[in-house]
Amino acid sequence: MVQRIIVAGASLGGLRAAEQLRVAGWTGEILVIGEEEHPPYNRPPLSKDVLAAPGTPEEALAKLAFRPRRSATGIQWRLGTRITASNLAARTITLDGGEVLGFDGLVIATGLRPARVAAPGPQAGRHLLRSIDDALALHEALRPGTRVGVIGSGFIGCESAATAALLGCSVTLVEGRTGPMERPLGRALSAGVRDMLTQRGVDCRQAVSVVAYRGAESCTGVELSDGGVIDVDVVVEAVGSRANVEWLQGNGLDLVDGVECDSHLRVLGEDGQPVPGLVAVGDIARYPDDRNGLPARRVEHWATPTDTAKIAAPALVAGLVGRPPAEATAPLPSFWTDIFGTRINGVGSPASAEETRILEGDPGRLHAGVAVGYYRGDTLIGVVDAGLPASKHLHYRQLVLDAGALVTI
Repeated sequence: MVQRIIVAGASLGGLRAAEQLRVAGWTGEILVIGEEEHPPYNRPPLSKDVLAAPGTPEEALAKLAFRPRRSATGIQWRLGTRITASNLAARTITLDGGEVLGFDGLVIATGLRPARVAAPGPQAGRHLLRSIDDALALHEALRPGTRVGVIGSGFIGCESAATAALLGCSVTLVEGRTGPMERPLGRALSAGVRDMLTQRGVDCRQAVSVVAYRGAESCTGVELSDGGVIDVDVVVEAVGSRANVEWLQGNGLDLVDGVECDSHLRVLGEDGQPVPGLVAVGDIARYPDDRNGLPARRVEHWATPTDTAKIAAPALVAGLVGRPPAEATAPLPSFWTDIFGTRINGVGSPASAEETRILEGDPGRLHAGVAVGYYRGDTLIGVVDAGLPASKHLHYRQLVLDAGALVTI
């Protein structure tokens, strides 16, 4: 009887997991199921290059689509299909049309969806930016002079605000409780990002949140917690994300924040032991920070799907054939963004730091070149650099690797 591994999720994590299953020696069936109609594509450019100038939908998708690697042979794809439920004891999943499919192994790669602002008011005119369809719809609404309110100042919020400003829009950024990208960057670099935005005409509203939206059929204003009101034609909501775990409920898993896993990305059950034949990859997986000895956390960075697939796929195959997982190197998180042409690179775990130290440059002048180190005690656990050449970034990356050494799991 042919054995089957189902990969739940057809974005980058699903693609990389399918590829790595073949690399790990799996010769059985691989079925990848994804809710979007599109094949796997690159998401980071959505809030930058694609939002600014997508061209036709076909051209935009052609720019973003991933090419499967040579190892990705004999993989079946079912796109435009949502998984609604699962029975891990029976090893089945249920699709939105009611079809039930069995599996021997399951890769959880259903990722995240954007969170919405919980405020009363009209829905029309409020955009999200997660998919290529979102980017195309938002681009159509951005014209010179358009009044844009961006809610949330994480990566997507800051990138969207910068892109809208470059398109000639009048942009107001509602920062929320923390400054621009403050959680991953810290206060000093966050202030530098705010300076870049304001110098290019973005009105940054600090330490305020949305109370309500105004308007009849479409949103025309945003009421803020400090009593202020922003007049808008378009709203972009970029207030974080939610893990797509609802289809896993009822199976005794810890789904409080994504899916709890061990260091090999094997999903853990109620007893704290790995559930046979079940792994997770990408930003839905919550796994221990072995490099720094910190509790399990999710990592929402571009490299995470690839890094976790390289660990999860061989662990799954090993379990299915009755072998223990081989040793693997714990992934080193990394991220990057571009704000008005200034590249900001991060490596390691800056958000877990107890102290920051300026390694070079001035955090208030990101475009001129700066690097900040993030420490726990005297151990360098992360570096963020901005406006520096690639050679400098590689130098600081190596410092983080050397400080933590290569941790095997």
